[in-house]
Amino acid sequence: MFAECAPLRLRFKFDARTSRGSMTDKLTYLIRLHTDDGRIGVGECALFQGLSADDRPDYEQRLAEACRNPQEGLQSPYSSIRFGFESAMDALQPADDEFSTGKVSIPINGLIWMGNRDEMRRRIDAKLAAGFRVLKMKIGGIDFEQEVELLGYIRRRYSADVLELRLDANGSFTTENAEEQLKRLAEYSIHSIEQPIKPGQWEEMAHLCSLNLIPIALDEELIGMNDDARKREMLATIRPQFIILKPSLCGGLNEADRWAEIAQLQGIGYWTTSALESNIGLYAIARRVACQHPDMPQGLGTGQLFHNNIPSPLRLVGDTIRCEPSAEWEIPSMQWQR
Repeated sequence: MFAECAPLRLRFKFDARTSRGSMTDKLTYLIRLHTDDGRIGVGECALFQGLSADDRPDYEQRLAEACRNPQEGLQSPYSSIRFGFESAMDALQPADDEFSTGKVSIPINGLIWMGNRDEMRRRIDAKLAAGFRVLKMKIGGIDFEQEVELLGYIRRRYSADVLELRLDANGSFTTENAEEQLKRLAEYSIHSIEQPIKPGQWEEMAHLCSLNLIPIALDEELIGMNDDARKREMLATIRPQFIILKPSLCGGLNEADRWAEIAQLQGIGYWTTSALESNIGLYAIARRVACQHPDMPQGLGTGQLFHNNIPSPLRLVGDTIRCEPSAEWEIPSMQWQR
């Protein structure tokens, strides 16, 4: 078996804003695994610059080393590289699972990107019109009072019985204002809020979770944490209601499964979210998630964020993502390097 890789710069269809800033494009890396019997599996080393613990100057060197030794890639300390080789290995397996054959679809939330008030209102209306019953809204990028006003706009039209609201603060609250802001947000029957304060503040986060104003889901808190004992210690200290599994950021597909096992043993819920991968990475995550038969909507993307995403069998049907088995992948011509 040998591997080769190629960079791919994905271009957003709009200015993608979070509380950490704006993005117009995203660099990712595709890999191809070749087996001795002629099979090819394509995966994605989905580096997330500015957020991933993998964002280091030697990244491309480490990726090239992994391509020379695929077994090393599967054990890489770099989460996105491990994810890439795992997703390529999965792609070598027969597409006979329930997701790949189109027998099951995965319910997902509709993601509302940050923007000015009018932009966000238009995006909310579009998701509701498309039939989404769960909305996830990124907050922390505009004035907090305007964000509260948007939540009021939603709740005046749809009660919590009809529409579930999830929030993602991306660590934008401070330890000084987090409790008060959670109290304000709780008035709108919020399902959960991801990472209200920056990661690494275990005692402060534990306090916010103990208030039980809004169920808290840890997200960035999981990045770069590879030791099982450390995982257990962090979860036992903070006691969150949920954790968010992003395989390309939290250790890879298998490590995400391990996170889920540890969380379940402590009575902590979870769901899986994509992290701006191309359709290659999104398909790998969806295929793995579908095998778990999740009982709540997941945070998977729709494949529609980028101008130059890779044509794939993935389809958005209402508020679900599914696979159209008769459709084919269209991998573009790339400068593959061994």
